[in-house]
Amino acid sequence: MLEEKYALEKRGESVMVFDFVSEGPKGAVRKVIEYSKVNTEADIYNLGFADELEDKSLSDQVATDNKDSQKVLATVAYSAVLFTDRFPDAWIYAKGSTPSRTRLYRIGLSNNLEQFSKLFLILGVTKEGNPVAFEKCGDYDGFLVRRRKK
Repeated sequence: MLEEKYALEKRGESVMVFDFVSEGPKGAVRKVIEYSKVNTEADIYNLGFADELEDKSLSDQVATDNKDSQKVLATVAYSAVLFTDRFPDAWIYAKGSTPSRTRLYRIGLSNNLEQFSKLFLILGVTKEGNPVAFEKCGDYDGFLVRRRKK
């Protein structure tokens, strides 16, 4: 999953915000990945992912359909590697902006589970908000990942 990915650019000196450009039939589309702390006690960060629009605002509702979804997901996964290089004890929470996008994330995780689970502990978050061991066919409302200890 992490082999074919787009080049990431950090915004500023931190590893909290990354930019990259998706390229395909719809042209060059700027994407933004942002990590924001949501729970200081549990060291949980939300992974936000959106398109940057022409007016520089962000939208996680746009369906880009640039025929590069695997490469985009690999790029987002790689950002998690870079982020956890800097914050190795952080949990990353990810959820799609729609149920179908959350399902797409589950499919991406499932298709690359062997490789991804070597780097990360992966939990699915149930509709009730409970973290459970990730299973390929599970029905999840979101995901929690944490870098495995060496």
